[in-house]
Amino acid sequence: MNRRQSLVSLATLTGATLLGLGGTAFAQGGTLIEVWKAPTCGCCKDWMAHLVSNGFAPRGHDTGNVAARNRLNMPEALGSCHTALVDGYVIEGHVPARDIRRLLKEKPKALGLAVPGMPIGSPGMDGPAYGGRKDPYDVLLVLADGSTRVFQSYR
Repeated sequence: MNRRQSLVSLATLTGATLLGLGGTAFAQGGTLIEVWKAPTCGCCKDWMAHLVSNGFAPRGHDTGNVAARNRLNMPEALGSCHTALVDGYVIEGHVPARDIRRLLKEKPKALGLAVPGMPIGSPGMDGPAYGGRKDPYDVLLVLADGSTRVFQSYR
């Protein structure tokens, strides 16, 4: 059994649900996604709640994300407030769950997906404090060499 299979088994066995608080959380029966974030970041918690409502099982690591981003080879220029890993793909920032699902279905040869910065209106940056504002943004497919192409646009 590899590390990913072990983590998925652990997530399934715990049967816990995401409460939006604490360092480690799972959603029962969903696809495991590891998330590195700051312990006090509210938008990261909101993004994790978005994942849960879309069938993912986020496991939070409240250690910040810079070391994880570097270890997983995500270019710093594409950085955001959280970094995640799902099925071998790196997810940087406020990537919508539907785009992660598409990535996992299509399985492109790529490092992963990124939404650089923190665009208002993206999942986790769409709470009542933003008054319904939605800024345009792109979800980028990040290739192994660090180059990118638009995977999905939100306008």
